[in-house]
Amino acid sequence: MGIYLNPTNQNFYEAVNKEIYVDKSLLIERIEHLKEKVNKYLCISRPRRFGKSTDANMLVAYYSKGCDSSQIFNRLKISQTELYQKHLNQHNVIHLNMQDFLSKTHDIDKMLILLTKLIFRDIKKVYQNIEYFDINDLIQVLEDVYAEVNERFIFVIDEWDCIFREYKNNKEAQSQYLDFLRNLLKDKPYVELAYMTGILPIKKYGTHSALNMFKEISILNPTPLEEFMGFTEKEVEDLCLKYDMDYEKMKDWYDGYRMTDDLSVYNHRSVVYALMDRKYENYWSATETYEALRVYIDMNYDGLKDDVVKLLAGEEVYLNTDKFQNDMTTFKSKDDVLTLLIHLGYLGYNSSDQTCYIPNKEVTSSFVASIEDSSWNETTKALLNSRALLEATWNKEEELVAKYIEEAHLDTAILTYNNENALSYTISIAYIYARNHYTIIREMPSGKGYADMVFIPKDDKPAMIVELKWDQEVETAIDQIKAKKYYFGLEKYRDNLLIVGISYDKKTKKHSCKIEKAIHDN
Repeated sequence: MGIYLNPTNQNFYEAVNKEIYVDKSLLIERIEHLKEKVNKYLCISRPRRFGKSTDANMLVAYYSKGCDSSQIFNRLKISQTELYQKHLNQHNVIHLNMQDFLSKTHDIDKMLILLTKLIFRDIKKVYQNIEYFDINDLIQVLEDVYAEVNERFIFVIDEWDCIFREYKNNKEAQSQYLDFLRNLLKDKPYVELAYMTGILPIKKYGTHSALNMFKEISILNPTPLEEFMGFTEKEVEDLCLKYDMDYEKMKDWYDGYRMTDDLSVYNHRSVVYALMDRKYENYWSATETYEALRVYIDMNYDGLKDDVVKLLAGEEVYLNTDKFQNDMTTFKSKDDVLTLLIHLGYLGYNSSDQTCYIPNKEVTSSFVASIEDSSWNETTKALLNSRALLEATWNKEEELVAKYIEEAHLDTAILTYNNENALSYTISIAYIYARNHYTIIREMPSGKGYADMVFIPKDDKPAMIVELKWDQEVETAIDQIKAKKYYFGLEKYRDNLLIVGISYDKKTKKHSCKIEKAIHDN
């Protein structure tokens, strides 16, 4: 066994023996199919905390000749497949974590020299009798081995994109690195499989698109490995049952990354931490991507602020992801920034209609925290007022509610504030704190029509029906709720239900509010 060539299974052994482990071993079966029938070059890009390194360590433990992993895999799902014994610990594996090499050298030239030396040291121990033409040329060394003994290698490369994340502006180093990977992997007979993981996909980077031999599987295009891109809802539901945790709260906090129309996933780390800590909170706040979110929000490309306001209001925003250059500096539009935020995990993506959205409560709280720490001073004020607005609504303090909504309108500065839809954005932002206590449903079918906004409580707070009116008397909103019986379907809250009318007068540019306790018909 070596450190880089045919390493041990220690990393995966530790993962499997943690208190919480979800069996994703059937990923191996899927990769074998891709390797043999589709493409032996795979790049899996996902946000942090989504299990990329665990998957990479699993492949190393399964394939590597340097260990016996039968005691690990015999109890996992892969052991029930036909291919299990055929490949178990039968392959040469070269496992590289590029972040480790970069952290040791802080220089692309030194990094590649160190990588070559360390891999050759392992190769020399196994293939002692080969006459190597140039020990300083890793490609030549591998070609020498293949020519002499006809053995191929599986490359498992983790954190492949660290150069592009840490040296964002060093195009020369990025090009040199891409040249190295291309020359190492492309069209080489000694490559049996190349499996790379990172946050960023690899399709572009100007003229250096020579890594296009890779099949890219990303948060934008997760097929055919979509069920392995995170914890599935069924897996989380089973975990919540086992650990006696509230599944609906877990879903509210950490679900929402749509892989397909039928499949949504959670991020691994937050679910595990919530189960271990037995509480639901934001587990991203100390990560590097949290800092990145604030940086990109502060960029405020033309139209970005309006889009973020819409996203916080629970809307989906259309974007074009095709022009994104797959790096962290080449931004020509707000769409490029939003696309990067999808890759970082701060936005979900709906491929069927090319829209992005904020997936869950954890990410919403990250956006709110980032805006509060950003240069968006006015929007920050609206977010900070949200809790006070909700309490004023509960207390039926109509003038105070109107005042807070007035401030939210001015502070969020929606550019097209000229219809009920724009008014609903303001209301959604103003009531953002309410998501801690409510599921908010827009255009909910009820009674004889559709209620503008319905607040379904998650705890003992009052349910609320909010009707919006543009340039009409506020009493019209209350009368409509009653006349169309929007409270039908909310009978369980009949003793604790508020009906709220909010109106905007475009002449006076003032909001008004009326709040009543609902009285149901018998």
